[in-house]
Amino acid sequence: MESLQWQVDQASISLDAAVVMPDHVHFVAELKRTSLPHLMRRFKNFTAVQINKALNRQGPVWQRGYHDHAVRREEDMKEVVLYVLNNPVRAGLVEDFHDYPHWCCRWEV
Repeated sequence: MESLQWQVDQASISLDAAVVMPDHVHFVAELKRTSLPHLMRRFKNFTAVQINKALNRQGPVWQRGYHDHAVRREEDMKEVVLYVLNNPVRAGLVEDFHDYPHWCCRWEV
């Protein structure tokens, strides 16, 4: 979450929603002053250093590449955000995503 917030603070993105899962992350953002490849490279580099430091290890953390999906219609935004936020529910970690500690959303949901 810190890496995404840093991107917001740098005015690179506007973050709509995010959830950090044990083995991956989902987020919905509007690109501002960056490209998607540049954003992902900075995100992966920053988080890999932090994860490796926390685990006292070295080496790759993230798989190569990423999956992206463009939201083209505002009507689809709610559906996409709810899909992202409900990842912990689908993974069986919680019954309600509100009970999961690693999520954020700019709107009240």
